[in-house]
Amino acid sequence: MSADALTLSPRQRRARMTGYLGWIGLIVLQPVWHAWLAPDPHEPLSAVLILALLPLLLPLLAIRRPARALLWAGIVALFYFSHGVAEAWSLPNERVLASVQIALSLLLIFALGAGVQRRKRT
Repeated sequence: MSADALTLSPRQRRARMTGYLGWIGLIVLQPVWHAWLAPDPHEPLSAVLILALLPLLLPLLAIRRPARALLWAGIVALFYFSHGVAEAWSLPNERVLASVQIALSLLLIFALGAGVQRRKRT
């Protein structure tokens, strides 16, 4: 366990774990969605998976600093939220998958907000 994790309050630990769940959920959803449940016959699967997964895997470069990795994952999740809204709006057949992506993105983003430590007023 890192020294950073030892100084977290229980609320911050729960928020961090919730953020990880949202991030992992987004990573798992992409191949399930694009390769299994609703593959696009007009696009090469490898290109779609690279474009869908690479942004979610980039925050792993900062995993030694979990707060920073989750921050970057949250920033990336804003794109996935926007993508989910666009897909839900334009493709009725994929509305459920897009809604799951929206929910996971919001879970990650709200977890980041919940994990912020507020300063005490003096």
